Amino acid sequence: MAVIDAAVPKRTPWWQHVYVQVLIAILLGIAVGQIWPHVGTQLKPLGDGFVKLVRMIIAPVIFLTIVGGIAHLRDLGGLGRIVLKAFAYFLTMSTFALILGLIVANLVQPGASMHIDPATLDPAKTAGYVAKAEHQSIVGFLLAIIPQTLVSALAEGEILQVLFVAILTGIAITMVGEKSAPLLAVIESAEAVVFRLVAILMKAAPIGAFGAMAFTVGEYGIGVLINLAGLVATFYITSLLFVFVILGVVAWLAGFSIVRLVRYLTPELLLVLGTSSSEAALPNLIEKLEQAGCARPVVGLVVPTGYSFNLDGTNIYMTLAALFIAQACGIHLTLGHQLLLLGVAMLSSKGAAGVTGAGFITLAATLLMVPAVPVAGMALILGVDRFMSECRSLTNFIGNAVATIVVARWEGQLDQAQLTRTLAPAPASA
Repeated sequence: MAVIDAAVPKRTPWWQHVYVQVLIAILLGIAVGQIWPHVGTQLKPLGDGFVKLVRMIIAPVIFLTIVGGIAHLRDLGGLGRIVLKAFAYFLTMSTFALILGLIVANLVQPGASMHIDPATLDPAKTAGYVAKAEHQSIVGFLLAIIPQTLVSALAEGEILQVLFVAILTGIAITMVGEKSAPLLAVIESAEAVVFRLVAILMKAAPIGAFGAMAFTVGEYGIGVLINLAGLVATFYITSLLFVFVILGVVAWLAGFSIVRLVRYLTPELLLVLGTSSSEAALPNLIEKLEQAGCARPVVGLVVPTGYSFNLDGTNIYMTLAALFIAQACGIHLTLGHQLLLLGVAMLSSKGAAGVTGAGFITLAATLLMVPAVPVAGMALILGVDRFMSECRSLTNFIGNAVATIVVARWEGQLDQAQLTRTLAPAPASA
């Protein structure tokens, strides 16, 4: 009997995988930025353009995913349970991240050998960030969640505003019942179109990663890491410790492997690394978590909410960076000061977007409320903040993936068998 070759699926050549292309683009970007710094800085629009393309689609992705997810719940009590469990998880993990940053900073003391005179610091270097931070307040943050109109939330692309409108819309559709069936069908069709658009935009990911990395290295140079290598290395090691130990234990208790989850999300992690923005991979994260067995309503609620309220990497960065500045300036922080810092950071980190520079602004907002640490000391880490931004985004991204799976399991809306199959290593080819 003849063998039908068409029945055998063709293996995709390795160079056609987007994550391979992104990795190659990152390496090329580093090379161009190092060899031709001027050329590298001129390539910034490539990275900025790709991030703008992705941010363009994030609002409709979040809106359609959340509305469809809530509408399929058919039970508003279930919505409340998911939100409460998600925020309980966010608060717990944020606390762990902040405490870990404090502990590591006190043990390693990366800034103790710098002996900087605070009077010599130039506040002008951080004035722009401080000005933005001064406008942050709890009341202002809460009022900013409410958009001017239903349409303006989608038009302006503010994640929390889109989240707010989407939840209200999903609740309204659920309460209307059968009369809303035609609208729900339109929403599901629109969601399919939007995710296909995401797939199209992801083709440009290597170009965006190349431009962003070439600019970073060309503008700041790899050599900038030498003077502050201790802080950068401490931050990366602390983040790895958080992911593979703390989140690793959480994953183990939830019945999956953090290593396998990281392997499963490798393409998205490379995209985050290249663009220094966890938002760039948000649409793909939603899709892949659904494929891994997490129920659609849980994914639709936890992932977008986590992007504003579950920022593990940003939390580690804030306590670690604040203590680094204090140590570099020879300022001794008592336990009371450090507990105050932890409490303020817990509040100021909520609502920080997953984009480049947001963590630095949030740090400024935190230091403004903790007068023991000079805000001008942020100038010490300004040069390497971009390099730490990648690590912040990666840690935030992994933290939100773990949060979604855990909440789905708590809700009984996780297909454990599907998760195991999806995260299992691919069989070796003969």
